[in-house]
Amino acid sequence: MRSDIVKRGVERAPHRALLRASGYSDRDLAQPFIGIVNSFSEVIPGHVNLRTIAEAVKGGVRSKGGTPFEMNTIGVCDGIAMGHPGMKYSLPSRELIADSAEILAQAHAFDALVFIPNCDKIVPGMLMAAVRLNIPSIFVSGGPMLAGRLWSRGELSAVDVNTVFMAVGKVATGEMSEEELEELERIACPGCGSCSGMFTANTMNCLTEALGMALPGNGTIPAVDARRLALAREVGARVMELLAEGICPGDIITKDSIQNAFVVDMALGGSTNSVLHLMAIAQEAGINFPLSLVNEISEGTPHLAKISPAGEPHIEDLDLAGGIPAVMKEVESLLNLEVKMASGKTLKEELKAAKVKDREIIRPFSQPHSPTGGLTVLFGSLAPEGAVVKSAAVAPEMLTHRGAARVFESEEEATQAILGSSIEPGQVVVIRYEGPKGGPGMREMLGPTSLLSGMGLGDKVALITDGRFSGATKGAAIGHISPEAASGGPIAALRDGDMIVIDIPNHKIDVELSKEEIARRLSQLPEFEPRIKTGYLSRYAEKVTSASMGAVFQR
Repeated sequence: MRSDIVKRGVERAPHRALLRASGYSDRDLAQPFIGIVNSFSEVIPGHVNLRTIAEAVKGGVRSKGGTPFEMNTIGVCDGIAMGHPGMKYSLPSRELIADSAEILAQAHAFDALVFIPNCDKIVPGMLMAAVRLNIPSIFVSGGPMLAGRLWSRGELSAVDVNTVFMAVGKVATGEMSEEELEELERIACPGCGSCSGMFTANTMNCLTEALGMALPGNGTIPAVDARRLALAREVGARVMELLAEGICPGDIITKDSIQNAFVVDMALGGSTNSVLHLMAIAQEAGINFPLSLVNEISEGTPHLAKISPAGEPHIEDLDLAGGIPAVMKEVESLLNLEVKMASGKTLKEELKAAKVKDREIIRPFSQPHSPTGGLTVLFGSLAPEGAVVKSAAVAPEMLTHRGAARVFESEEEATQAILGSSIEPGQVVVIRYEGPKGGPGMREMLGPTSLLSGMGLGDKVALITDGRFSGATKGAAIGHISPEAASGGPIAALRDGDMIVIDIPNHKIDVELSKEEIARRLSQLPEFEPRIKTGYLSRYAEKVTSASMGAVFQR
């Protein structure tokens, strides 16, 4: 056992003394040491229930003869960090989470690990740590939040936090009163769990299941459902079996399993952030997975489930329809079925019992919402290294668009212009210097996109940025423009009035300028000056790579 280095032999007496000080017995010390990497926090609604999840996991570990040690990582709630400087810390927190899990596992020589994430950057940060450490590991999330329910005009409708963001835009135009907004605010998020739509957190929890690093149900069983605790106990027992079998993340996370995850992502129309995170996980695993391959997967994968914000159903509905196993069963012909799963089975074996229970939620392969996947990577003169759009949430009339640029140097500038009603239909809002280096931190732009939607401009205006978008974003919102402005990308050359051409079906995004004109304008720009020059963000900006590489640190 790895843990022998801290508990076996005469020379380890001081180590054992310290472990005894924490209340561990001779029997505890004789058993395998299992690290329970918990991201519990009282500030993140998706994480307030994780102590309960951890207790269930520890019970499962003990039932199979292991000694669990619970520890914590940091976490950021993207919704609370949204729309102010705090969002600059969200993506950078992913690297700290990966690093802290690595430090804890190595410093204490754990034999195996159970990771308990739930929200946006915590899930991929822990997955990065798992492949980096490559010791037996398994995941169990805290589960999704239930949708809120609102009576309006005699009908009951499902609402979520994105509904509240968009309602702010409606208040700005006078379509909704502040009293109605407050009523919505009080019922949109009815309890613990990751926000209830196919936003980044739930996308990544579903993809952890598709990758094979979690048991069936991980992505969709609601946080308040008793099945979530049963799943956590099963995970605690299963990690002991993974240890005995010698199965590590490197055996599970392969190029084939990453491709499977992207297939499921396309079928679900997941968050654009999933591209960023899966690329980062591939980088950690030493897997060459070019961004262009994402389009090949999308072209061959039908979009089968329109979950909020693309449609009315929420994650709880997807769960009742059969969950991720049912989605994978429907796209079985596109998957690599011999990959290993955390359950110990191959994917082919795991899908034998899978069944679609609601064809309104998960459509048949032959009758999709669209014949291609819900995410698209765009390339062109404006994004030579790529850009990402949630095509599943784009109105048909905006899939191709030509419009004049309205250029802003920050999210705040753009937000003021939107609230000031100075954005006109047909324009392309450009928000630059918000990339991994330029932000720094590559902020999400849910505020501007939600305002545009709430003000009735969501299907009349495109928005492009070298920053990111929330999984809750709807409309022609194109993010991850690479190279970013701070690195001298073409987006830095744009001026008001330049004509931008978006062609999502053909994977293109261009500006109607010659290469020579773009180069001339870029040559006239002053050298990029970092916005933040102290603290973690300054160090992050120095080390971070392009979004096209997953915004990981330079090796």
